[in-house]
Amino acid sequence: MSIKHLRTVFASQLQPGQPAVTRPGTVLDEPGGDYEALHKQMKRLFNSKPGKKYGRFSDDIGECPFSAWLKDYLAQKQSFESLTNRLFGQWQELLNSSQDEHQGHLMLVHEALADSDVVYLLIVESDSALQFDASQSLDATDVLSLSRLNLALRVELDDWQEDTGRNTYLTLVHARGTGETGDLFLRLVGFTNQVDVEKETATFLDAVEAFARQADAPDEAGKVRARAYEFCKEQHALGEPVEVSALSGYLDEDQPERFRQFVSRDQEIPEDAVLHPDHRKVKKLVRIAGSGGGMSVSFSSDLVNQAIYYDREQDALTITRLPKALREQLQRYLEDRQ
Repeated sequence: MSIKHLRTVFASQLQPGQPAVTRPGTVLDEPGGDYEALHKQMKRLFNSKPGKKYGRFSDDIGECPFSAWLKDYLAQKQSFESLTNRLFGQWQELLNSSQDEHQGHLMLVHEALADSDVVYLLIVESDSALQFDASQSLDATDVLSLSRLNLALRVELDDWQEDTGRNTYLTLVHARGTGETGDLFLRLVGFTNQVDVEKETATFLDAVEAFARQADAPDEAGKVRARAYEFCKEQHALGEPVEVSALSGYLDEDQPERFRQFVSRDQEIPEDAVLHPDHRKVKKLVRIAGSGGGMSVSFSSDLVNQAIYYDREQDALTITRLPKALREQLQRYLEDRQ
């Protein structure tokens, strides 16, 4: 089983200005079964969540003591139960000051993987559902949401303990619309943003485009872009960043050093660099898209000068080999107009 320890607390703050109500559960050691399935689903949501942030723990331990408590736990200076007692107590104190209503489960999971240990801190939300009670009358009940995850933190324990001062070991899900509860969660975990995802996305795209232009033929350049996008998409699905050295081997299995040597020499990107590109924007490598003026166009970049032609002088786009569904819509529209 991958879960070493797991514990949850139900926290409810439905009357701002009044103390929050908390009901902590017992510590579960290697719980297995349904808990493993729940955690697996939460990880799936975590990895697929767009717009994640990457960073480090705040140096202000007095204001954000979670990192100090976690360090003591890993050093066996306190138990998992003691760690969660402190963490859940601070969560209650933070909610006491909230002016927003909140209700949900805070779950801390220590997971032991084959090559590393990871800690997840998640707020598991609930959905309302209907059921028939014993008298066959409809009754509303709450069930755990397996489709929403708006606040969560992952701590790469090995990276944190081997911290060299420049790596990022925290990954944060902080969705829009979480309001004051989201701000309190940030205070609870002591997250400090260290990565400019937009800048690293641009760096990634520029490096791949520059490398692709070195190809001998347009189709070879297209293959480079496609493989770079595939690699980035796979890393996103795993919830992992893009290591330049690993990407280099993926782009050219025969000469796995080519890409990282190229970007180190021509793009001034260290060969051991780790990037966190936004996988949604990386799609630009394989798709061309734009919208405006009542029009939206999107197509694979491989189709340029094959099925799609752009005339720069006329600023005109010619599309051949129309998709069947589009052609049928156009024909029906023209027939109706006639």
